[in-house]
Amino acid sequence: MPQFVHLHNHTDFSLLDGAAPVKALVAAAKAFNMPGLAITDHGNMFGALNFYKECKAHEINPIVGCEFYVAAGSRRDTSLTESGNKYWHFILLAENQEGYKNLLKLCSLSYTEGFYYKPRIDDELLAQYSKGLIASTACLAGEIPSLILAGKAQAAEKKALYYAELFGKDHFYLELQDHGLEEQRLVNKELIAIARRNNLPLVATNDLHYLRQEDAVAQDILLCVGTNRKRDDPSRMRFANDQFYLKSPEEMAERFAEVPEAIENTLKINEMVHLTIDFPGPMLPEYAIPPEFESNEAYLRHLTEEGLAARYPVQTQEIKDRAEYELGIITKMGFAGYYLIVWDFIHWAKTHDIPVGPGRGSGASSIVAYALGITDIDPLKYDLLFERFLNPERISMPDFDVDFCFERRGEVIDYVTQKYGSNRVGQIITFGTLKAKAVIKDVARALDIPFEDANNIAKLVPEDPKMTLSRAFELEPKLSVLEQDPRYKELFAISRKLEGLHRHSSLHAAGIVIGKTDLTDYVPLYKDPKTGAISTQYTMDLLEECGLVKMDFLGLKTLTLIKNTLNLIKKRGIDLKEDDIPEDDAKTYAILGEGKSTSVFQFESSGMQNVLKRAKPTCIEDLIALNALYRPGPMDYIDQFVDSKNGKTPVTYPHPSLEKYLKGTYGVIVYQEQVMQVASEVAGYSLGRADLLRKAMGKKKPEILAKERGPFVEGAVARGYKREEAEKIFDILTPFAGYGFNKSHATAYSVVAYRTAYLKANYPAEFMAANLYNEIADTDKLTAYISEARTMGLKVLAPDINTSEAAFTVEHGDIVYGFLGIKGVGEGVARAIEAERRAHGKFHDIADFMCRLTDAGLNRKVLESLILAGCFDSLGYKRKQLVNNLEGLLDWTSAKCEYESSRQGSLFDMDDETVYPGYVMTPSDEFSRQELLNFEKQLLGFYFTGHPMDEYRQIWERSATFDMAHPEHATQGKDYVVVALLREFREIMTKSGRKMAFGLVEDYVGSIEIVVFPDALEAARPQLVVDQVVCMLASFDAARGKPSLQVKQMLDPKELKERSWRELHLRLRPAADNANYAEDRLVELRDAIYSLHGQCKVYFHVPLRAGKEAVVQAGEHIGCSAMDADLDYLRSQVLVDDVWRD
Repeated sequence: MPQFVHLHNHTDFSLLDGAAPVKALVAAAKAFNMPGLAITDHGNMFGALNFYKECKAHEINPIVGCEFYVAAGSRRDTSLTESGNKYWHFILLAENQEGYKNLLKLCSLSYTEGFYYKPRIDDELLAQYSKGLIASTACLAGEIPSLILAGKAQAAEKKALYYAELFGKDHFYLELQDHGLEEQRLVNKELIAIARRNNLPLVATNDLHYLRQEDAVAQDILLCVGTNRKRDDPSRMRFANDQFYLKSPEEMAERFAEVPEAIENTLKINEMVHLTIDFPGPMLPEYAIPPEFESNEAYLRHLTEEGLAARYPVQTQEIKDRAEYELGIITKMGFAGYYLIVWDFIHWAKTHDIPVGPGRGSGASSIVAYALGITDIDPLKYDLLFERFLNPERISMPDFDVDFCFERRGEVIDYVTQKYGSNRVGQIITFGTLKAKAVIKDVARALDIPFEDANNIAKLVPEDPKMTLSRAFELEPKLSVLEQDPRYKELFAISRKLEGLHRHSSLHAAGIVIGKTDLTDYVPLYKDPKTGAISTQYTMDLLEECGLVKMDFLGLKTLTLIKNTLNLIKKRGIDLKEDDIPEDDAKTYAILGEGKSTSVFQFESSGMQNVLKRAKPTCIEDLIALNALYRPGPMDYIDQFVDSKNGKTPVTYPHPSLEKYLKGTYGVIVYQEQVMQVASEVAGYSLGRADLLRKAMGKKKPEILAKERGPFVEGAVARGYKREEAEKIFDILTPFAGYGFNKSHATAYSVVAYRTAYLKANYPAEFMAANLYNEIADTDKLTAYISEARTMGLKVLAPDINTSEAAFTVEHGDIVYGFLGIKGVGEGVARAIEAERRAHGKFHDIADFMCRLTDAGLNRKVLESLILAGCFDSLGYKRKQLVNNLEGLLDWTSAKCEYESSRQGSLFDMDDETVYPGYVMTPSDEFSRQELLNFEKQLLGFYFTGHPMDEYRQIWERSATFDMAHPEHATQGKDYVVVALLREFREIMTKSGRKMAFGLVEDYVGSIEIVVFPDALEAARPQLVVDQVVCMLASFDAARGKPSLQVKQMLDPKELKERSWRELHLRLRPAADNANYAEDRLVELRDAIYSLHGQCKVYFHVPLRAGKEAVVQAGEHIGCSAMDADLDYLRSQVLVDDVWRD
């Protein structure tokens, strides 16, 4: 039985070219009993480490290599076009560790020095880094095969001899391939002749691009995706046939029966390769300490003592002991340098006024970090455990994740890069994959399936980042029906094969790595061709074991929001510092207790708003607990927490001895740290051992739990607990170990959340203006926040050339729209307008504006955007008049500038006081109201001078029952009255030959997609006109993740107007005793009213003695539906005696 090793293989890390996943490729090679296997992706080593590990796991010899692009001349030559820029393919395999290190260097340099359309090396680099490498001539795109095909056999032989001398005759192979192509037959014949004449070895390969022969079609479509071509495009790139698969040893032996040595040499190469990749673990770079300190540890102690003195004017013994304990562990574990490195860049950021978050993750539990200013959370105040961050019983690298101001995070990365050297600091690569929705769209495009069809099919795939096609088919029956449709059968078949393959590379949003020496000593580097950013070729999960230190520099928009809010407040003469925000502000807790937490960090979801209303937080600790509880799993304990906090249910503890740890959370185990404390208290574990127990419990594996139970129970019994008590406590802890949240992280983020809530409660205009600026690029959020600002009673003024600044600002308590919020106005122009007005005063007219801004990059498009957004309205112009005169104004401005330029320095004109004639505006009428509104919506994302629905506003206010601002409040399958503007509408043909439609409607507060099925469409089509207001009855559907409305029937606006109601009255039942009005019943009624969104004001008729009653109006922000079914629901409430409309 023949043996063979495949030495030329492209995995799916040959992006959008190779279709062989690493795991599947290795498993297939193992099934053929192949002793070794190579990876040779195009121009990269993206998958090399994953491949190495997978081969080791399957006991296959891993042969790590790359199919390089070799420049015809110098790698630095960038003078040719892509078609003329000739590069050759060339295979290099690592024989040993030296070869692997040279691969890292070559692959890195191909990107950092040689990238031009492709990452290229050249003969100069090959000569420098040839040791430990085995080379072969590659496919038909290799230089030597290409020379043979060009009739230059002599030159081909000369090049072969050059490489044989460079690598050594036993390390350079002439590569034979046979996919049944005539060109290969010619090349192979000449390669064999060259080999015979010069005693050079031959090797057989198959240039694998997919696993099985039947995968050829899918790989062909992958090529179409990669080249953005349709399958039926005759000029596109394509493979000649279906032979580029993982052939069996028998197939390969049969193909090359005439040159058996080419088969045998694959085994010889496999035996030559003895590669062991070192995994030293993270190695810290040297930190330069001041000369007066003898070690990192001494300097860290000095900084800690200085910081403790600043943080704690009076240092208790507890403070000193905690600091000493931490310093001892940090020193023992060798992490003093790590603390210094993190301190250094955070200290630099703070001294350069770059906002830094108070902490993130478990690092906030360290008092040394607090003393150094790495964090701003006092771990003693919040009872945070250092062992949760750095466990002396489990040596692992500490990990400080740091939040920086979103706008200035890059400056900190630049500082670190300059400090340690650009050759030692890099970003981290990530890979996007062909996920369920994306693969359907990509494959459909290649198959030339209409975009509308593909989009509608993709929409059937439920929204979930982890969604797979197989799972989608289980959840959505319509997909199975469509799969049987002949038009889409191939789409689904190919999509299933390509799903999950790597699609593209990108950069990790936050991570950077630092090397003790050059990064290329540890990993290959990648250079993003668009941005020029240097990153690793290996993903984040592989870097630390390779020897690099990973750090997360996160850009947190909330820090930018706080900074911008404080800057706006400062303009009022109030110099508020973030650290000076008090933690006991009554107004802050009041708005949180009312659920008014829109735009408050971590607390703005509708679900969290409801929890806040119920919990009525009164201190930071309450926010910390709610933040930790509001996530899958712990959410089940929110009711217990809230009811215990509010005194509805008594607080109970698993054992009296645990009260001191659980009292602050009303008996509920909320945090991972509490699990550790309980284990320490009950079983006598050290906190380090308790952390190991927490991690073990979190895995939820029965065998692990059984192993941990015994020592825990025995430890508890030894400390005086009854065995049954110990068993019970262990069982109580087990689910919480998995559910419990990191208190350190919850604390840090709750402090940030509280600060945003404080700013909203006390400086609402500045806070919302900063929010609008923060979300300037997100039209949906911008619209929602403008709506929120107006709900808060704030005015949002339209942009104005003499009052607006680049960002959103506040004037006399009103928010002024910023220039940067206008589509088409860039930052350069926006800042120039602001600077010119500050330097020389307000603009008198548009001509004055244009003359003063001639150097600011103004062009017709920018001017039109400013005009149509209404920026010049206050100067008395009509917008249409300015647009019609714009060409003349541009010519006049140019001529005036030339005139004034020609007069400068002229002796003859020194006494000439002639004034250049002003521009005479040609009169014009104004745009229609609808046109003005459309321009505002297009340029600002919001209507300012009115709304297309204004004519229907009364109907909307009184009749609409669907809240587009909060679709998450709607009930699945429930019918709603919708009054809205139809913004988009498109019809498609169904499989049955009937038409259905999709569209988008919007009202004053939001927008949502609509679906109109064939029967409803036939009746409704005349009324479904784009940019017209529609009234309809529609049912809510969010079953597939994205909310939409299914139109059932159109409604007559006149009838709606006649039937509309302004007020909803509820008469409450007489109270026989106070129990009738118990809080739980009142809460139940409140929640019932909140669930029935509508425009009716709500009035309560409260019975008094002697047959009298009091009428009380609910809050202005409360509106309720008045539909018949909703009234019936309200009548069913225990407290309600009667309901009527007015």
